[in-house]
Amino acid sequence: MTAFDLVIQNGKIVTAGETLDADLAIQGGKIQAIGKNLSGHKVLNAAGLLVLPGAIDPHVHLQMPAGATTSSDNWQTGTTAAALGGTTTVIDFIEPLENQSLIEAFEERKAQADSQVVIDYALHMTLSSIIPERMAELPEVIRAGMTSFKTYTTYDGLKLTDEAFLKMFRRVSETGGLVMVHAENDAMCGFATRELLAQGQYGPEAHPRSRPASAESEAIERVLAMAGLTGTPTYIVHISTAQGVAALSRAQARGQLAFGETCPQYLLLTDREYSRPDFEGAKFVCAPPLRKETDNAFLWDALSQNTIQTIGTDHCPFFFKGQKDLGKDCFTHIPGGIPGIESRLALMYTYGVVSGKLTLNQWVDRCCTKPAELFGLYPQKGTLMPGADADIVLFDPHQERVLSHQILHENVDYTPYEGLVLKGYPITTLLRGELLAEKGVMYAEPGNGKYLKCNLPRFEQLS
Repeated sequence: MTAFDLVIQNGKIVTAGETLDADLAIQGGKIQAIGKNLSGHKVLNAAGLLVLPGAIDPHVHLQMPAGATTSSDNWQTGTTAAALGGTTTVIDFIEPLENQSLIEAFEERKAQADSQVVIDYALHMTLSSIIPERMAELPEVIRAGMTSFKTYTTYDGLKLTDEAFLKMFRRVSETGGLVMVHAENDAMCGFATRELLAQGQYGPEAHPRSRPASAESEAIERVLAMAGLTGTPTYIVHISTAQGVAALSRAQARGQLAFGETCPQYLLLTDREYSRPDFEGAKFVCAPPLRKETDNAFLWDALSQNTIQTIGTDHCPFFFKGQKDLGKDCFTHIPGGIPGIESRLALMYTYGVVSGKLTLNQWVDRCCTKPAELFGLYPQKGTLMPGADADIVLFDPHQERVLSHQILHENVDYTPYEGLVLKGYPITTLLRGELLAEKGVMYAEPGNGKYLKCNLPRFEQLS
């Protein structure tokens, strides 16, 4: 009998499509076999544990400049926290400077990451303008491994006009890429914000009213109408509202290649958090804002029905003291973003699977497999099958923890999920067959991770 490098024995293997009691064999950093009574030079006993593919977070912002400050997790601290939470791949963003070529921006961002990352990573390219020089670079960007392009309907310096969106959609469609959209109606957000400030409403409790639910749904409806005209596969990031889901669902019903993402904060938290005393509501300032319990419920339903395909975190942490308090005199100056890279997998198990809102297989699909498929990393990542990278999480479904800032490793002084009770937690994480993290201890060194080239996905198979 062949003895493999490593065999994980006695666990319950969970993929997007099946759950089975079997052993899993690893050879040369790849999954080699799944079956019974496999033999290995090394053995990990996974009795009582779930054996999952390493999770993929398709939406993070590490070491990201934000006005006068920078998100507090750099590539090293952020990927360390991710690994300890069962995430083995993150996909971050490139935001080219005004006079910088896309490829120059890529090379700069990659050089920044390579020496720091402890897990694997890929990149999305932001398109904040459609000048001919940038549009001409798209094929080269795709060859360099970025097949997804982030766009915005809001924020000065990032937002595109409708005409620019149409031209961009057409060009990306010709290349075979995917367009990601941060969808909020800029005029509506600006109008609501000016009215609130004129009324003397400067605290964090004004933030959710400055970015109303209708601003999200209008922008989603509009960009998907334009994407439909050009036949462009489109992915709406961080959907927060029932209205936004409805707009996405209508596009899918029309036969469009339209996909959606939501985040734990929009599933578990509400806008009541903004009314916390002593400026604590600032901890929850993000865009789009937290919404209502009815929106939470609608988003869970959308995940279970595959209207929304992925759960990302939009991890963009800022210290409450020293960064969030830059906006103590006016909510518009509070750096927008919250942490979540480490707790996503466990939160979604407890409040998704244990609560009966998602099946085990849907949990793995939304957190691991669909991100890999949509962003061209499957089947190298996101699944457990022979030939895939041996990125594996051993997850204890019985381990109970109370989430707190103290038990997490994110470089920030709070967690928005403080006090939530978890039933189930990742205890061991492997990357390409090597021990990455175990029971809160990190074993990999900075530079251990690799840049991943994304392939052009076959979107028809995912709709």
